[in-house]
Amino acid sequence: MADRKPDISPETIEKWQRIVDLIARVADVPASLVMRTHEPHHSVYVTSQGTDNPYKPGCKFTLNEKLYCYGVLQRDGELLVEDAVCDPEWADNDDMEHGMSFYIGYPLKWPDGTIFGTICVLDSRRNRRALLFREGLQEFARVIEADLELLIEIKRRTALEAELQATLDQLEQRVSNRTADLEEANTALRVLLNSVETSRADYDANILRQIKGLVMPHLAKLRSRLESDPAGRVYVELAEQNLKSITSTMSGQLTTIFETLTPTEQEVAQMIMRGQTTKDIARTLSREPSTIEFHRNNIRNKLGLKRSGQNLRSLLLSIQ
Repeated sequence: MADRKPDISPETIEKWQRIVDLIARVADVPASLVMRTHEPHHSVYVTSQGTDNPYKPGCKFTLNEKLYCYGVLQRDGELLVEDAVCDPEWADNDDMEHGMSFYIGYPLKWPDGTIFGTICVLDSRRNRRALLFREGLQEFARVIEADLELLIEIKRRTALEAELQATLDQLEQRVSNRTADLEEANTALRVLLNSVETSRADYDANILRQIKGLVMPHLAKLRSRLESDPAGRVYVELAEQNLKSITSTMSGQLTTIFETLTPTEQEVAQMIMRGQTTKDIARTLSREPSTIEFHRNNIRNKLGLKRSGQNLRSLLLSIQ
């Protein structure tokens, strides 16, 4: 299928009108024409303005061997007929109906080489001035062909811009769709996180209820039965205190610190927080006071209190 050629813009037609009018004045001819070919027809596309010009825009001919412009297309080049009356080949051509016995014409082509039409001048007499203007007429033919090339380039760029815009529109739509998908995913994630937080809160509340309802009462009874066992009573009180910390305000920072301590150091640290002295802790754990001092020093080192002079119990209580 042949590539569809672009329409000739009104601005271009106005330019060609000025060209044919100028040619008619310079060459002193009654008719200067730009012809358009749509086989099998050949029609007047732009015609010079003058009272002696018999050719009107839209005037249509059928291409045949008795038409001057047909000779131009057949030769693919210049056709010069100085006096058709004296030329057997053109004596009975169609333009003799208007008495046009003098003709000069050149082909006009699209950039791909296909025929657009012709540019020509006609007169009823041998026109020496027009003969001298042949090169000028050829140059105007090149100007018109340059305009045709420009129209093709404009069409190509317009098509590329439309293609680019379509691609941009597709990308914008994909981004929009992706954004919508991400927003939907974020909404689902927020719902999931809220659900997890709610489940966690429900779980913590349930653990709290169970500790308070099932564990703490038994520890209270156990403590009352250990009145004669001070060491055992201390352990029960530690258990109660730890359970209260778990179910109330024990901070994440203190939990993190306790994870760096050994089990014995954790016991010593908890007793220090309760205000017990080194001797009290030693009796409770059945250890020597020097051993407790060793653990206290380890705790201070791990908490960054070595040679700082800060009180260990004060620090532990401050981060509780």
